[in-house]
Amino acid sequence: MESLQRQKSPDSDNDPRYASVTDERKRKRMISNRESARRSRMRKQKQLGDLINEVTVLKSDNAKISGQVDAVTRKYVEMESKNDVLRAQASELTERLRSLNSVLEMVEEISGQALDIPEINPWQVSCPMQPIRASADMFEF
Repeated sequence: MESLQRQKSPDSDNDPRYASVTDERKRKRMISNRESARRSRMRKQKQLGDLINEVTVLKSDNAKISGQVDAVTRKYVEMESKNDVLRAQASELTERLRSLNSVLEMVEEISGQALDIPEINPWQVSCPMQPIRASADMFEF
């Protein structure tokens, strides 16, 4: 039995010094773990707050861009409508010009006098080398 007691290390459960050291280590480890968990929760809370702020900013930006897209779309539809009107007017004026040229040709035939009827192409640009510049502002009334 003496040999059994000698074989036991001073760290045995029966030794009060070992128990207090072990308890102290457990207590320190528990405190350290709690502090680590607290820091982890704080990091996660901050990350969540940052993500919520980012979502708010992105939603605001998205709403602003959607508004701009809607405004540009409305302008486009308005311009397209005005272009349709202008195309119809141009077509009508071209037809009137053809009709007037026909009348002049008939007057020339009936009168027997040669009239100088210039060939007018309404789509011919007077200075083809100069580009025609247009901006959206010139269409506002």
